Amino acid sequence: MAKLLPEGLDGFAWAILAVLALVSVMALTVAIFKALQFMRLGVGRRKLAGEVVEKWLGGDGDGALSLAEKRSTPTVRVLYAALTGLRAAPQDRGYARELATQTALSELARLTGRMRALEAVVQAAPMLGLLGTVVGMIEAFGKLAQAEGAVDPSILAGGIWTALITTAVGLGIAIFFYFISMWLEGRISAERETIERLISTVLHGRVDTAAPRGR
Repeated sequence: MAKLLPEGLDGFAWAILAVLALVSVMALTVAIFKALQFMRLGVGRRKLAGEVVEKWLGGDGDGALSLAEKRSTPTVRVLYAALTGLRAAPQDRGYARELATQTALSELARLTGRMRALEAVVQAAPMLGLLGTVVGMIEAFGKLAQAEGAVDPSILAGGIWTALITTAVGLGIAIFFYFISMWLEGRISAERETIERLISTVLHGRVDTAAPRGR
């Protein structure tokens, strides 16, 4: 690969590529960690939470609490907090909502942890690549200015083409981790919406959204 880099720029280009490789490894580590964390925490699993809600709405408070005590997923842990609040203060739904909200914030904080590292890589990788390209262009045109006599256009074209390698690598890294970041953010957003819906259902019951029939 060293032959692809113009003379006099090898060191700097390799430095940029090394930094890009480092941040890509870091981002990949974070992505794998988050995927495994989501699997371990049960993100996206709704079955048990649905059973808890159905038992509660059906009047089986003890059964609902018994299921919720398993606290196997973020949604179930939030439901457990809400149900214990309702049991402790049946007339004070605000207390139950506060317990559920605090638990939800704690769970969502765990899910969003380290996501900024992925966002930083997505934003920084293209800029690092562009930096390598700009320096490469400066070097290429500098050699052109110092050349005596007729200049071979292929030399300049080769220098520019090689300088663009760092931008291509940076963009490739950014695009790859952008889609991974969006997938993870989508999972978190879906979990947040589910938690909000379940809290509302437990506190206020299920709303019938069917359109009223005309007389």
